[in-house]
Amino acid sequence: MTSTAPDHTEQRIAIVRRAFELIDAGDPALLDLYTDDVELYFPKFGVGHGKRDMAEFAQRLWTDLSSLEHDIDGLDIMVAGDRIIVEGREWGTTADGRRWPDQRVSTGRFCNVFTFRGTLISAVHIYVDPDFTSSHEPKVRQLHRGADADR
Repeated sequence: MTSTAPDHTEQRIAIVRRAFELIDAGDPALLDLYTDDVELYFPKFGVGHGKRDMAEFAQRLWTDLSSLEHDIDGLDIMVAGDRIIVEGREWGTTADGRRWPDQRVSTGRFCNVFTFRGTLISAVHIYVDPDFTSSHEPKVRQLHRGADADR
């Protein structure tokens, strides 16, 4: 049995790469890559639905950032049906001038899962530690393997 559904794999990968470029630029044209009913998940933000929630999330995130950059050339991209899974690295500067990652606790690693409907992103689930600068000291002391050596 042959499939009559078009294979959008290469186009979807290009869309994901474009999404990271637009995110880094803080460009609202990013919303054009999503379906109107897009689902978003981000730690501490929770689940959002629709482009309005996407815009709210971006506004909240950029409140604390002055720069954000992803290693787009170094993205590890995996395809699973209508999903594109991306592992990568990111770095930036907070609004108050703190650079991250610190390469001690935070390493700037993330994983995003993009779900597509045709050639539009219908869901994006972002898995990253939103404590970019490792400023949540009690949790760092609790979990970081090097915390005992740092005391």
